[in-house]
Amino acid sequence: MESHGSKADGTATGTQLRLFGPLTLLRDGAVVPLPPSRKVRLLIAYLSLSAHPLSRERLCELFWDVPNDPRSELRWCLSKLRGLLDEPGRLRVLTDQGRVALDLEGYEVDALRVLAAAETSMGAISSDDLQALLALFGGDFLDGIAAEGSPDLQHWLAGRRSEFRSLRTTIIAEIGRRSLPGTPEGLVAARDWLENAPHDVSAHQRFLVELLHRQMIEEGNRHIDAAARTFAAENVDFAPVRAAWAAMRGNAAPAFAAVVEAGPHGPSSGLAQQAPTRRASVAVMPFTEGRRGQTGRGELGNALTHDIISQLARLRSLFVIARGSVFAIAQEELGLREIGARLAVDYVATGHLERHGDTLSVAVEVAEAATSHILWTDTLEAAAIARMPLLDDVCDGIVSSIAAEIENAERNRAMLKPADSLDAWECYHRGLWHMYNFTAEENARAADFFQQSIRLDPTFSRSWAGLSFTHWQSAFQRWEDRDVETRHALEAAGRSLLGDSQNPAAHWAMGRALWLSGDADEATRALQESIHLSPNFALGHYAMAFVQSQSGDPEMAIAASDHSRLLSPCDPLLFGMLGSRALALVRLGRYEEASDWSLKAAARPNAHVHILAIAAHCLALAGRLEDARAHAARIRQQSPGYDVEHFLDTFRFDGDAQAAYRSAARMIGLAS
Repeated sequence: MESHGSKADGTATGTQLRLFGPLTLLRDGAVVPLPPSRKVRLLIAYLSLSAHPLSRERLCELFWDVPNDPRSELRWCLSKLRGLLDEPGRLRVLTDQGRVALDLEGYEVDALRVLAAAETSMGAISSDDLQALLALFGGDFLDGIAAEGSPDLQHWLAGRRSEFRSLRTTIIAEIGRRSLPGTPEGLVAARDWLENAPHDVSAHQRFLVELLHRQMIEEGNRHIDAAARTFAAENVDFAPVRAAWAAMRGNAAPAFAAVVEAGPHGPSSGLAQQAPTRRASVAVMPFTEGRRGQTGRGELGNALTHDIISQLARLRSLFVIARGSVFAIAQEELGLREIGARLAVDYVATGHLERHGDTLSVAVEVAEAATSHILWTDTLEAAAIARMPLLDDVCDGIVSSIAAEIENAERNRAMLKPADSLDAWECYHRGLWHMYNFTAEENARAADFFQQSIRLDPTFSRSWAGLSFTHWQSAFQRWEDRDVETRHALEAAGRSLLGDSQNPAAHWAMGRALWLSGDADEATRALQESIHLSPNFALGHYAMAFVQSQSGDPEMAIAASDHSRLLSPCDPLLFGMLGSRALALVRLGRYEEASDWSLKAAARPNAHVHILAIAAHCLALAGRLEDARAHAARIRQQSPGYDVEHFLDTFRFDGDAQAAYRSAARMIGLAS
């Protein structure tokens, strides 16, 4: 790496432009006074980092919101820049054919040195050069300067700051990986890495190796306890860190230390397998942005990536690689297989943003890391991109689709393996596959697989929740004694909560079991907690719609049903989401709408007899008697003795709704 010149007394020669910390211009080591105008300072930085000349129109659009004369203000700013940068016989501020650029040849610009280094693999940079790069960071990018102007300029400044923070963390992480454990330098590097990436699993593992080398076991235990709380606060999976510490303290300690010392390809390799229960793992790489023919990372893409990672982690169904790790390797431009190997993940999600006027288009892919096989790809759009909250629906859709596609792939993979070879995770997904067939025989097989999963890992919260649901189904469908199955559903839901009280599925299972026991108020509270823990947990919203559609708030039920379908449009329980909406519409007296929605529910391939009964009664209330009687005939084929009393005993309607359904049943021959 080139170094700038210096005089015999050690002072720097030439011109330096420092963009890290307060913006500073130096000539031969002397500080050049800058105009107080924030616009001028921002313009210096913006033009310095621009790869191509920029039109005056674009600069006016960026830097001035609605000024009286933006071109005049731009000319004034450029005149100040010429006074600062132009040299005798050499123009540094170039304006030609309506375009503006800076000629910085011969200048030392700290941010440009970092960006140039980032274009190569960090592994190819010498340790001395890494230390020199780290020394360039004298503070945040343009520290103390706030963006004034368009939202695009604000996004640019926030995005650049986030990018350089991430690059600094990448450099620190690389230094940490290379430093020799047990040395003073190794401890300093490990601490720096941990302080800059507090939720990076590899950083904690590297720091724990330092403690192990010094036989600081109690300090390591205290670190584990404190770190677990911070991970839980951010809904990040802590199991790999805890497993790593357990491995270090056991017989595997020397081998583990050797893996960590091996460098960037080793720390996370295999650690996920040492956790009590393996989970499918996913890395969400920073989304790139395209504008005016250029592609790169920006604030909007970084923010969306951060939200997706956080919300996926809150689902607690997947092992999600922490933001620090994915942002740290994003600059290396690795392929999917390389990312999978480096982070030891099963799946990789990538995305790209394109702006078209006031519309943002987001293209997303999820692929298997080992094969690069694409599982899912889609393009979503959002309007009015200047307002970040309006991206919530796009983010929700991405999170739910990533989770659903990976869960589906895991279920299919588990189905192809011999039953006696499954681990706890695979048994759970095999159970889901059988459970979603909604027959008594398949429900019993699902319960067997959930119990097998629990025997392999009694703390696996999701398997307890699945087992609770099979008992719920047996009670709801009257396949077994309702009181006994209700009790078992409550017990399994309680064990699910003991396994992981932060898991939305555990509260979902408890909410459904409480509804089954007749306590709608407590059921609602449990389901609200499920949604609070993970707003993207579609089944929580569906269960809320189910409860509210019968005796609660029908408008809330409709909204919850709609949101559950938005989050999971191909859910195995889609018939229930649609049916709950129909039940809520009946309570509002909107029978024609109810009949339309009930038909959609009954058309689902796995719809059970109670869904057919919803359709039959809704059609009768809407006066569509021929269709209603046809559905009544289908009901008798599936369950010859089924009548309105079975229907009313299954659900928990208020008095008015019960009267309406009895009236409908008399019209179509389902009255007792």
